[in-house]
Amino acid sequence: MRSLLESLNLFQPDEPRSATGPLKKVQLITDGACIGNPGPGGWACVLRYGGHKKELYGAEAQTTNNRMELMAAIEGLKALKQPCEVEVITDSQYVKNGITSWIQNWKRKGWVTSDKKPVVNQDLWRALDEQNLRHRTKWEWTKGHASHIDNNRCDELATMAARTQTSSKE
Repeated sequence: MRSLLESLNLFQPDEPRSATGPLKKVQLITDGACIGNPGPGGWACVLRYGGHKKELYGAEAQTTNNRMELMAAIEGLKALKQPCEVEVITDSQYVKNGITSWIQNWKRKGWVTSDKKPVVNQDLWRALDEQNLRHRTKWEWTKGHASHIDNNRCDELATMAARTQTSSKE
């Protein structure tokens, strides 16, 4: 499957594209998991382009659930090697609200919250912001552990990654 996705140039290094050409439409579904909070964590995402699907996952030995939710979105967007129109589906209100509304104030105020404290997970918010700006994104929330098949798959992969401390890149 990877060679087919590579042939679509979706996961290849940046190549020149027509400034007037349409962006490829991709769906990115994300989830994070943590055994204890903090504790061993895992993140996962499913990328869909046309009839094609790619699953990615990874782990950290000592982390939080929020960090894993952020990593899933970052790694999914990073996997797209050219600008795309991306529908991002997350079950994390923290991620959705953070990237669609809170981040503008954080940046304007020098990465401090309204109560003058440093933004928690600032390193990952900055990384997500950088990836988000590369694409035309639409952020959607879905209820976790519900009827979204790809979100449920992400939950399975993230939990597996947290338990086994493995990555799809290994």
